[in-house]
Amino acid sequence: MSANLNVTVSQTVTGLGYVLVEIERSAGGLLRITIDHPWEAGQEEALVTVEDCERVTRQLQYVLEVENVDYKRLEVASPGIDRPLLNEGDFERFAGEMVDVTLKVAIGADVAAQGSGAVSANRKKFRGLLSKSAAGGWQIELENEAAKPLKPGAKVSKKRLEAPATVMGFTLDELKEARLAPIVDFKGRRPKTV
Repeated sequence: MSANLNVTVSQTVTGLGYVLVEIERSAGGLLRITIDHPWEAGQEEALVTVEDCERVTRQLQYVLEVENVDYKRLEVASPGIDRPLLNEGDFERFAGEMVDVTLKVAIGADVAAQGSGAVSANRKKFRGLLSKSAAGGWQIELENEAAKPLKPGAKVSKKRLEAPATVMGFTLDELKEARLAPIVDFKGRRPKTV
């Protein structure tokens, strides 16, 4: 993907008041642009609508034609429920949410030993609750299989102990990829808990 295309798309999207999340180009000629609304702490979350995507699509069609960019189909979309976390601002925005994190390098035996055997030494992928660490980086509280609620009617062993939470710290430089965990509840809307 050319740097010129990135600059052209970025300038067009930001000029319309949106944030460019991703540019993806497939072998079949598909050019996929992912947009979002700008975010500021304390501000209510604005969702990307079909009208937003249509507005950006129309403008990009004109700009890409003028710039003579070769593509067969243009697709403009919202980041979705599994949106990528790309920078410090995204991590601040989604602190307290469940995330999927993939490290560039496996955590290693020394780090795995600190986690009381709950984490394998050759593991790179994790899911957990995102928060800011006291050391200045980020951390996730890993999902714990033993701490998950039991299914109704399941027998509980008297030997079952509450497993301690495993927390893993990381910096953005150590990440290969981070995304919001797509957690979908098909049981309908529930009132928000305070």
